[in-house]
Amino acid sequence: MKLNSLQDLKQVQKKLADAHAQAQAQAAAQAAAARQREAESNLFARAVGVVQRISHPDPVSISPPAPAPVASQRQKDEKAVLRDSLSDEFDASTLLDTDDALSFRRPGIGRDVTHKLRKGDWSIQREIDLHGLRSDEARLALAEFIRLAHRQGLRCLRVVHGKGLGSPGKTPVLKSKVHSWLVQKNQVMAFVQAKPAEGGAGALVVLLKPAD
Repeated sequence: MKLNSLQDLKQVQKKLADAHAQAQAQAAAQAAAARQREAESNLFARAVGVVQRISHPDPVSISPPAPAPVASQRQKDEKAVLRDSLSDEFDASTLLDTDDALSFRRPGIGRDVTHKLRKGDWSIQREIDLHGLRSDEARLALAEFIRLAHRQGLRCLRVVHGKGLGSPGKTPVLKSKVHSWLVQKNQVMAFVQAKPAEGGAGALVVLLKPAD
């Protein structure tokens, strides 16, 4: 390239300077990009600091799961049912009064109690109908009925056992068993045969002791 004048020399120098500046700018941009990539790759390390590998980690102790909550009231109820188990072999016939209408009263309970019970001085608060139940079903149902009624503070109940007309030989088997079961229940103070309008010979009106 032939330089004809000083002006041409200055133009060449300018082009060289521009090329050098452009090369420097490109190199600076590449260096900045490299530093950015390095910074991003080391971001986690800078955030958590120095990390050391654990060569023999200690075993983790896992506590056993907490036991399920105990239904204490259900356990008490189940124990009460076992405690109140009724026997079919108990003979209550000698403890029953068989005057004009069958009745029972605990020792120490006056005849006036059964007299008032028969007259209806206590209002019947709840009843259970044992019709159609097998003997073992009726026994458990009656025991549970008496226990819950006493716990709720009820005093006067009606127990419907039927007259036994549908039993083989028309013998009132369930009726006599209900008498025996009620006598065995400590919560029962007295019971009488229901009035005709309340079931007559097929039901009993039962008086419970006051709840504790």
